Amino acid sequence: MDILIVEDEPLAVQKLVKLLNAADSTARIAGVTDGIESTVGWLKTHPVPDLILMDIELSDGQSFEIFNLIPIECPVVFTTSYDEYAVKSFQVNRFDYLLKPIKREELAKVLAKHKQTDYQTVTSVNIGYLIDDLRKQTRQPEFRSQFLAKYQQQLLSIDAAEVSFFYAKEGTTYLYSRDKNRYTVEYSLDALEEFLEPNLFFRINDHFIVEVRAVSQIHSYLNGQLKVDLDSGGIAHDIVVSRDRIRDFKAWIGR
Repeated sequence: MDILIVEDEPLAVQKLVKLLNAADSTARIAGVTDGIESTVGWLKTHPVPDLILMDIELSDGQSFEIFNLIPIECPVVFTTSYDEYAVKSFQVNRFDYLLKPIKREELAKVLAKHKQTDYQTVTSVNIGYLIDDLRKQTRQPEFRSQFLAKYQQQLLSIDAAEVSFFYAKEGTTYLYSRDKNRYTVEYSLDALEEFLEPNLFFRINDHFIVEVRAVSQIHSYLNGQLKVDLDSGGIAHDIVVSRDRIRDFKAWIGR
């Protein structure tokens, strides 16, 4: 079974090759490409493979564009980190999907399925509605740029760029701004996590969501935890990063 791998991350390619060898002894890597242009070039100059394992997000765009540039006459299995619900529609005819991180058992099942099935040629037109559907479901979320907040007896609109951190205590959520004012908002921290740009805001524990520029200092703390200082102040006790969030916090703050 000759397989073309379309994947732009070398480490992911290595892992996939190992999984293929473990899942099916007849699998042979016919080629590896890392983008739209290289994949189209490969398909134009090589025999049609028995199967293509194709990542959706490539370095030069989404792999869907390949179908607009060249007919693909073999089964295609999309490998993706998208939500399962979003890609479920791709499990039709000669198209399929595998969710990352890929499991050997799931890969073996997909390979067996496509080895046993005799497919008719499906042109790029047939996948068009599937691609449009997936694009609609996986479009980038729209994050809040303004928050309605209460200050004394006033309701004010606070720009997200002016937020230093959110603090939840005894059923009330407070918004602390860069100018050191404190407001109340009608959102839980769980709800706010859905509204906020994750590159800018991070939930460090059950009580705090902080904005990246508000973190002025980071200190080692008890039991391997981290303590953070926030530039706007206003909190009397130590602000500590939960132990189970430390790795993600370090990755976030170091971007």
